[in-house]
Amino acid sequence: MKALVTGGGGFLGGAIARRLAERGDAVRTFSRSAYPQLDALKIEQARGDLAELSAVRRAVAGRDVVFHTAAKVGIWGKAADFERANILGTQNLIEACRLEKVRKLVFTSSPSVTFAGRDQEGVDESAPYPSRFLAHYPRTKAEAERRVLAASGAELATVSLRPHLIWGPGDTHLVPSILARAKAGSLRLVGRRGARVDTIYIDNAVDAHLLAAERLAPGAPPASKAYFVSNGEPIPMADFINGIVKAGGLPPVTRYLPASVAYMAGAIFELIYILLGHEDEPRMTRFLARQLDTAHWFNIGAARRDLGYEPKVALSEGFLRLTEHLQKGGR
Repeated sequence: MKALVTGGGGFLGGAIARRLAERGDAVRTFSRSAYPQLDALKIEQARGDLAELSAVRRAVAGRDVVFHTAAKVGIWGKAADFERANILGTQNLIEACRLEKVRKLVFTSSPSVTFAGRDQEGVDESAPYPSRFLAHYPRTKAEAERRVLAASGAELATVSLRPHLIWGPGDTHLVPSILARAKAGSLRLVGRRGARVDTIYIDNAVDAHLLAAERLAPGAPPASKAYFVSNGEPIPMADFINGIVKAGGLPPVTRYLPASVAYMAGAIFELIYILLGHEDEPRMTRFLARQLDTAHWFNIGAARRDLGYEPKVALSEGFLRLTEHLQKGGR
């Protein structure tokens, strides 16, 4: 298989590219920068901006399938930046696939595209997009997902996956952030103690993407559909965070911050950042406070049925692997 992976320098994109290369597929990545770890695997790297159709088309040329993991993520930033990366970039990729006769497009979305500020407990893909989004990231990812699914047809089959909280060895964002705050003594648990969340170990997330690509074809069950994917083991957020903290050899976090206090702090941070023109992410926003105080776990029955997806690495095994990785000096 000749595959293109956008965002190949990222956590998920890099893991997909490695798995494809290891099994003998011809892999090309598309990112703004070059990555030595991809060179070491002899993975072809195309560089460019998703907002430039000509660069995207060159990267797509000659591919059988595209895995689109690249995105602007985060809880803060300018609307135009999210729209350029997530909406325009995805639209350019769809157009490039059509022009270059690519047959399959696997899009990495997010469960946040259905988050309306309330608990999501066992919800499935019938959950609608909210009428009002709480941040630019879910709004632009939802619009990108709409366009990907609408593009599915006889020439180009598309599917969207919604993994929740991807983690594991090699994570460049979630795990390092949690451990850094824990070491600094600034990490707090927010909101209700029992609200459960779904997460997905990195190897399982890769499995879901490769299965989606294998089963995707015009008229096949996955075509034009979105799927929640997770470990299928919802646990309290405190247990997940402390699992990572324990893997890092640190004492458990026990201090809780009431959701109302976190929400107020988020509002204050947002106001200060707007007034001062800060572009880096605040430590708290109203969207993040709502996310941390609500349940997020999903029915993955559709992914099991249509993709043949079954999480192979349980949370307990994932934490053991993360512990070993961190003990060896990994990040």
